Amino acid sequence: MPKAYIFLFLAILTETIGTTALQASQQFTKLVPSTIVVVAYALSFYFLAVALKFIPVGIAYAIWSALGIILIAAIGWWVFGQRIDLAGFVGMGLIVAGIAVIHLFSKTTTH
Repeated sequence: MPKAYIFLFLAILTETIGTTALQASQQFTKLVPSTIVVVAYALSFYFLAVALKFIPVGIAYAIWSALGIILIAAIGWWVFGQRIDLAGFVGMGLIVAGIAVIHLFSKTTTH
């Protein structure tokens, strides 16, 4: 796996942690989750910036946001009891398919 994708993965992971903490912060009324939000988002943008040295911004952002959506939906279901209907699953499946098409067939990604 190229080094750029490790940084992109770290950006996705820290963004997911930040978004999970955002839900847990209850609109920034709880100190610990609110602090985690700020730190995790700062790290996420740092890691994304490093990844952007090697991956085009459109491709990196597409992967970052799509995988973030899927991870947050899974965490929302598992941790917060938020349900997803069939249309939601189909939509997320289309997002994954789009990322697969970009990664497998686009000449703008680093392979």
